[in-house]
Amino acid sequence: MIRKNKWQLIISSVIIVLPIVAGLFIWNYLPEQIATHWGIDGEPDGWSGKSFAVLGMPLILLALHWLCIFFTAHDPKNKEQSSKVFNMVLWIIPIISLIVCGCFYAFALGNDVNIVMICHILIGIIFVIIGNYMPKCKQNYTIGIKVPWTLQNEENWNKTHRFAGRLWVLGGLLILATLFVPMANFIYVLIPLIILMAFVPIIYSYVYYRKQVHL
Repeated sequence: MIRKNKWQLIISSVIIVLPIVAGLFIWNYLPEQIATHWGIDGEPDGWSGKSFAVLGMPLILLALHWLCIFFTAHDPKNKEQSSKVFNMVLWIIPIISLIVCGCFYAFALGNDVNIVMICHILIGIIFVIIGNYMPKCKQNYTIGIKVPWTLQNEENWNKTHRFAGRLWVLGGLLILATLFVPMANFIYVLIPLIILMAFVPIIYSYVYYRKQVHL
């Protein structure tokens, strides 16, 4: 799978480390301490040295990217995995790297950047994208809803992922709709939504399993 997608892997890896090039280019304009974490109120509450923000953050994302690719590619059940699903795995982290590091630099250079709103939008869009790809995901050990009932039964896997796909798209759209909710209350909407999206498909899978057992 890695050989088949060699060029996409190379390009996606290069994109992840592009912020390093940009950071070195503007190095002299960046402060020694750069905000790398924000509270729900939109105010920075975590800082990193310039070297870590410019070099360390993209390299950590690159390592995470390769780790995801390695485990996905070496899953024996992923040999026939949908190319669309593997492409999703390939491109999520590069996009996150560009957006997140871009926000770090923009804020460090004195621009008025609403980090919380950007992350809010990014989370919603990611859920919508993953939800769209879930029904295309074939049975495997690394991607998707991996509970005993889905892994033991392909029909259960397919039904659960079709259901979860619709739920995650709806959840992502609801997260985007909460842009109109005051930021102070956003966390009280986001956490319940994520919990529902995580556990409702598992419950659905178990109920479907019980129905199959009693057929």
